[in-house]
Amino acid sequence: MKVIVTAVALLALTLAAPAFSQMTDMPMMKGHGMGHGPMMDMGCMDRMGDVMGMCLQHAEMMGLTDDQLMKMKPIHSEMKKKQARFRADLKIAEIELTDIVEKQDFDLDKANTAVRKIEGIRTAHHLDMLKSMKEMRTLLTDEQFRKMKTMMFMKSDDKNDE
Repeated sequence: MKVIVTAVALLALTLAAPAFSQMTDMPMMKGHGMGHGPMMDMGCMDRMGDVMGMCLQHAEMMGLTDDQLMKMKPIHSEMKKKQARFRADLKIAEIELTDIVEKQDFDLDKANTAVRKIEGIRTAHHLDMLKSMKEMRTLLTDEQFRKMKTMMFMKSDDKNDE
């Protein structure tokens, strides 16, 4: 029974990754190469708000203007709210799936629906983050964007060293 629960839960947690990878037409990657850029990695997508926060913290080093800061702060705040909602919604959907598959003779249709709900929550979140990334990108000059990518790459290397 535990094997079935584990298999279904694993399926639920991994279905969105291939779909998102196809949407972005990029391979799923754990490591980051400068050629592909860390921004499109799914894990980095979830950390985009952190990167934006880093940009705001290092506004002077990045050369951000007061106008850019004024426009970026609400985007960052909205990203943090969306991230909190995403985590809560995802956790609830995962609990619901667990509740369904804990029964010995669980309803496969209900499990399928729950898995698709999880996939939908993940996809919607990633699309929201892409929208926010696009908004932010339009605010940055090419030089500022290069500095942000460098900061992301350095932060990514710090996480990989852990």
